[in-house]
Amino acid sequence: MRGSIIRRCLTCRREGKKGGTKCAHKEIVYAIAYYVGGEGKQKWETIGPNKKDAERRLAEVISQINAGTYNRPVERLFKDYAQQWLDTHAKATVKESTLRSYRSVVRIHFLPAFGILPLSKINIEKLLKFKADVLEKRGPKTFNNIIVLLKTMLKHARKWKYIPENPAEEIQKARIESAEMDFLKPEEVQAFLKAAYEPYRTLFLTAIMTGMRRGELLGLQWGDIDWISNQIYVRRSLYWLNEKEESGRMVASWKFVPPKSKRSIRAIVMSPYLKKALEIHKITSPVSENELVFSNPKGNPMDPDNMVKREFHPALVAAGLRKIRFHDLRHSYCALLISLNESPKFIQSQLGHASIQTTLDRYGHLFPIDSEKVGKKLDAKVFGKKKVNKVSTKNLG
Repeated sequence: MRGSIIRRCLTCRREGKKGGTKCAHKEIVYAIAYYVGGEGKQKWETIGPNKKDAERRLAEVISQINAGTYNRPVERLFKDYAQQWLDTHAKATVKESTLRSYRSVVRIHFLPAFGILPLSKINIEKLLKFKADVLEKRGPKTFNNIIVLLKTMLKHARKWKYIPENPAEEIQKARIESAEMDFLKPEEVQAFLKAAYEPYRTLFLTAIMTGMRRGELLGLQWGDIDWISNQIYVRRSLYWLNEKEESGRMVASWKFVPPKSKRSIRAIVMSPYLKKALEIHKITSPVSENELVFSNPKGNPMDPDNMVKREFHPALVAAGLRKIRFHDLRHSYCALLISLNESPKFIQSQLGHASIQTTLDRYGHLFPIDSEKVGKKLDAKVFGKKKVNKVSTKNLG
């Protein structure tokens, strides 16, 4: 019993050429072809970019056929499986913004590393090399974010019987050195707002005084503001998407989507200063068909990236401040609440965190700790007004 090894160029095949022709392309994959028993039908297995792997697999198959123990596996290339997983599983289970980020991770990180490999050829050695490459080029935070997605994808591949086990389960997250999050102090907030131009000044003020996420701010409608109870209700988020048409032209589109989680639908306390600023802003803002609080001059949604690049960062520079992220305004709001000795539970409700543990994990280091006062309070609680130097030494020694 003999078989053959076939060289296939995926680039040539996409261009309508025969995949086995000689070319200078790098997207090469090797397959093996053979016959099993008296079926008379040729069997194929796609192996991967390494010809030696194809030679070893062919020898293994021929040996199994001759011994009568052959059982042909179901092989799928990672790129085909990834498309299947995104279209049939992820699309039906995650938000559109999350699906968009999944597609981006697959395109940027997974396809270059594993695209033309069969799922069965993705092993611990290849995953460790992938980890080293990502850590070198992008850093530990990026790797930790994307390895979670890869583990999930391969977990489903195992469930669907494409692979016998999930090799990614053995890959550990990279260690990240803890870094203090950045936020603006009260005097920096004043300098920053002074340097900003309207209507962006009021937008930045609202971000700092409510901790709302960028999408929540840009999706805010006038009906979400309760002027009587002095509260702002978060009910939606603005989702902005730049899509490429078949002609290659980029077309911007947007829509309202639910907030990040159920807890993100919340009521936030509106301070008197912020209330007055929003009242003035309502008088001067353009008419918006969607009743947007913050819109462009035509009343349409703001482009979030343009807002950050053209208004947020220049205002920081004009104020003589360091460059921070727009999301750090949310951290600034939390830091202000902590400085007012507000409880973690209240802060959780205002930020819309899914659990109080998230609040404590992210901001716990900002809560003040006075160990000396704690010790004195502990003594007073247990012993009342007795002083430590009056404690009997009768039984000491």
